[in-house]
Amino acid sequence: MAAFLYQALDAKGRQKKGVLEADSARQIRQQLREKGWMPLSVEPTVVKQKSAGFFSRGPSLSVGERALLTRQLATLIGAGLPIDESLKALADQTEKQKTKAMILAIRAKVLEGFTLANALAEYSRAFPVLYRSTVSAGEHSGNLAPVLNRLADYTERSHESTQKIRLAAIYPLVLTLVATGLVVGLLTYVVPDIVDVFLKNGQELPGLTQLMLNISNFLTSYGLYLGVAIVAFIAAFLQMMRKEAFRSRVHRALLAAPFIGSFVREANTSRFGSTLAILTSSGVPLVEAMRIASHVVMNIPVRNALNSATVRVSEGSSLHKALQETGQFSPIMLHMIASGESSGELDSMLARTAEQQEKNLENTVSALVSVFEPMMLLVMGGVVALIVAAIMLPILELQQMVQ
Repeated sequence: MAAFLYQALDAKGRQKKGVLEADSARQIRQQLREKGWMPLSVEPTVVKQKSAGFFSRGPSLSVGERALLTRQLATLIGAGLPIDESLKALADQTEKQKTKAMILAIRAKVLEGFTLANALAEYSRAFPVLYRSTVSAGEHSGNLAPVLNRLADYTERSHESTQKIRLAAIYPLVLTLVATGLVVGLLTYVVPDIVDVFLKNGQELPGLTQLMLNISNFLTSYGLYLGVAIVAFIAAFLQMMRKEAFRSRVHRALLAAPFIGSFVREANTSRFGSTLAILTSSGVPLVEAMRIASHVVMNIPVRNALNSATVRVSEGSSLHKALQETGQFSPIMLHMIASGESSGELDSMLARTAEQQEKNLENTVSALVSVFEPMMLLVMGGVVALIVAAIMLPILELQQMVQ
């Protein structure tokens, strides 16, 4: 039995869309006619996808949707329902037609004899390799329900951590844009009008006022060209970032930058550690887990170093020694991993290490924001004070002349 997407007209001529299960499209049309509807189109739900990552087609899921579906599926399987019935219940619970069609298509593959992990591979955009490998490990170990629960926890935790970092970064960005807009507005509209009064009276302008007037004239005359140049530079930079060689140089420069480098390194190693923890605790072999976890690391030099560490572990090296040779991991993280290896509790130690790294990362972001805010206010206040001083100096000189 397979799932089909249909479009039909009901008895009142209104268009209806939905998903039905049957052995063939012909049976779907028959079901629609029995309802008194006229079928317009009936198509199978399985969408063939291209393997080219960015341009791959097919439905996708947001992180929140994937976590919710995983949690619900774990609950159903944990209650003793077979996988196919659990997927059917999950599809009935889902309101979005595309998501429902995808779940029913996965169920159809399971009914054909495919494993759940292989059925999920039909929708690689919705279920990435990390997700599928974890599910596969859970199936092989016979502990699919607890593995799915851990996977849901990991997905939710990663999503929350990412959201916290993004929200923390939005405030400094907005503050910078507002401050820049305010300064440009003062220099473009306020300064010329006020200074023009003194120029008409033939008064000689002080050096600071003349400097501000020159900046104002430049922005007025060439501001549009400057804006276009900035946009063109950003567009060219983004285009160049699509090339791995250029992106690798940028990533290497970020790692070498003071303070920013430690933040980037900590963010990437934290992501690697948390991913490795969920994979190994679910039963994925260590070398395979390292290979998959390396794919989620965004910084290219760090990813290359982890790929080399994966090769060393496959050749017999211990995990902590292989990671130590990369030069990317903090000493405390390495010591905790070494302790986990020696005690035979590597899975739990990796999870504890990943949790600590995530907390450190969040604290680092909070510290960055708390430092940036007063610095930005000071800079903005200083620039505004200079503009006000440039306006007030001619007024003070005029008062002295009158006296």
